[in-house]
Amino acid sequence: MADWAINNRDAFTAARPAPSGKKVAIVGSGPAGLTAAGELVKRGHAVTIFEAFHAAGGVLIYGIPEFRLPKDIVQKEVDRLVADGVQIEPNSIIGKTYTLPELRDKFDAVFVAVGAGLPVFMNVPGENLKGVYSANEYLTRVNLMGAYHPDSDTPVLHGQRVAVVGGGNVAMDSVRTARRLGAAESVCVYRRSRTELPARIEEVHHAEQEGVRFEFLTAPVEVLGDEKGWVSGIKCIRMELGEPDASGRRRPIEIPGSEFIFPCEMVVVAIGTRSNPLLTATSPDLRVNKWGYIEIDDDLQTSMPGVFAGGDIVRGAATVILAMGDGKKAAGNIDAYLRGELKAPAAAEGEAPARVAAEVPGAAH
Repeated sequence: MADWAINNRDAFTAARPAPSGKKVAIVGSGPAGLTAAGELVKRGHAVTIFEAFHAAGGVLIYGIPEFRLPKDIVQKEVDRLVADGVQIEPNSIIGKTYTLPELRDKFDAVFVAVGAGLPVFMNVPGENLKGVYSANEYLTRVNLMGAYHPDSDTPVLHGQRVAVVGGGNVAMDSVRTARRLGAAESVCVYRRSRTELPARIEEVHHAEQEGVRFEFLTAPVEVLGDEKGWVSGIKCIRMELGEPDASGRRRPIEIPGSEFIFPCEMVVVAIGTRSNPLLTATSPDLRVNKWGYIEIDDDLQTSMPGVFAGGDIVRGAATVILAMGDGKKAAGNIDAYLRGELKAPAAAEGEAPARVAAEVPGAAH
C-alpha cells in the first residue's frame, strides 16, 4: 500500500491550506526535520529547511546504506515536500553559515533537528594512522558521496581485511558495507558477548549470512601501522564479563596476558556519536546538559522562546522512528505556539526546562 501511494501521488487531492503568514525554519533534514516540515506545511506555514550537506535526507541518506533503505524512496519523500511548498537550503551550516539567533530573528519559530553526528573514538595509540575511519565518515562518503567509485573525488579504501569496532546497528551497516566493497575478511570486534550486542538481531543475522565474522569479548588496545603510516593491524585483548555497569550490561574486564594481533588494512570505529557543539556554541541563550544535548520542556521548547528541538540532539543517538515522533510532536506544538496557544518556555522566565536528555545512551561498545 505504501509503495502504491508513493508512486500514485496524483490520486490524493487534499486541498492546500490557506497561508498562515508565519515562517518556520527547520535546522536539519533528517527524519525529525522532514517529518516536522511535512506536518507544518499542511497547516499553512511557510517552511524552510537548512541542511548542512548538499542533499536533503540527513541520516536517511548518509548513514543508512542503500541495501537497507534505497535512496530513491527518501528522494521521493523530499520531492513531495518540495512540491507541497517546503523550501530546502543545502550547504547551510547553522553555527557557521548562520547562527541560531540569526535564524530566530528572521523566522517566527525554529525547530532544531541536527542529530548527534560527532564521532566517538577509542582513544588508543595509533588511532590517527591512515586507514582508520569513524563509521560516520565511512558511511557518509560511501552512501552520500559515491566514494565506492575509484574515480570519486573522495574515494574510500577497499581493504582486504577490515575490522569494525562496535556492536550497534551502525557497526552492522559498516561491516556489511565493507563486505560489499570487496573485503575478503570483514570482522566485527565487540568487547562484550553476543547476548549484549545492541544491534538488532536481524541485522546480526544478515551480517553472518553475508560472511561477516564476529570477535566477541575482544577490545582493541592499539592500532598498529607500517613505516609509511598505514594501518597494518590492531592489537586486541580478550575480555570476560563482570558485574552489570550503569547501562545494565555486564562490564567487560580485561584478561591479563591475552593480547593478540589481528592483521588488517582498515579500521572503522563505530562505538557511538555525540552532539556537535557547532550550533550550540554560537547560541549562548540555548541551554544544554553536561553532555552538550539541548534541554527541552514537555512541549519540546528550548530555553530560547520560539525555538524547539527534537531527535538525537535532545535524546542522544536513538532511532529514526523516535526522531520522526519528535518531529510530528514538535510540529503540533509549533503550530500551537504560532497561534498563540502555547506559552513561552519556563526557561525564558529563569527556570530550567522540565525535561532533558536524561543520559547519554549506552554507546555501541
